[in-house]
Amino acid sequence: MNTFILNRLKKKASGFLENRTLKTARVLEVRKWPSSTIIEIDLHMPTTSMEDWNEVNYMKCKVADFTYRDYTPSGWDAETQTCTLYIDVNHKGPGCSWAQNLASGDEIGYMGIKSTRQTPVNTSAIICLGDESSLGHLLGMQQLAVPATRFSGAVLMGDDTNRNLFTEYFRTPLQPVLRTDVYGHHSLTEWLLQQSYHLENTFFYLTGNSTMVMQLRKILKQQGYSHNQIKSQGFWS
Repeated sequence: MNTFILNRLKKKASGFLENRTLKTARVLEVRKWPSSTIIEIDLHMPTTSMEDWNEVNYMKCKVADFTYRDYTPSGWDAETQTCTLYIDVNHKGPGCSWAQNLASGDEIGYMGIKSTRQTPVNTSAIICLGDESSLGHLLGMQQLAVPATRFSGAVLMGDDTNRNLFTEYFRTPLQPVLRTDVYGHHSLTEWLLQQSYHLENTFFYLTGNSTMVMQLRKILKQQGYSHNQIKSQGFWS
């Protein structure tokens, strides 16, 4: 069997599976940040129950033919079945092109909801550190952290416009930190070393690009935190 026929059969099989498993959500509103590097998308997900969301979840969105990207719902409301996606579009790729072209009223396809298996543990201090690609994840952790007073941390921002908007718009203890290096681990390390966290009863959740997550994990271990106190979720290399 030649390659052309084989590829056509694969696409047909994939399309059949997709039609049987793909769910749809409706875009309620799209907000592009002034810097054009982050896009907020409000969704209505009528076929998804959010009553039991006690971990940070992600949805595998169809962004092109047979192409999917994972995005984290945050600010979800179980009664109205709505949530918000925060998508970092400061790079090229099918996910960025898809997000930039969405408009109110559009329908999107997604392959259900899956858990990242991250949720705030029962301890007095939950510290979340991440970058723009993990903004939804960080805000999802904040929603799950009860009482809210035990939650804090920092998020990398690529420019002062985003930092100022984040401070004005979001009610969160997360501090926006200006990125001064490519992956951001030097910027977050400098911020981290200025803090006074206790070795006991403090858990760290690291999310974002894999290089940053890996380097921050090393720094925390050097400071004496055990591997059980450091939870990580790398998104890209």
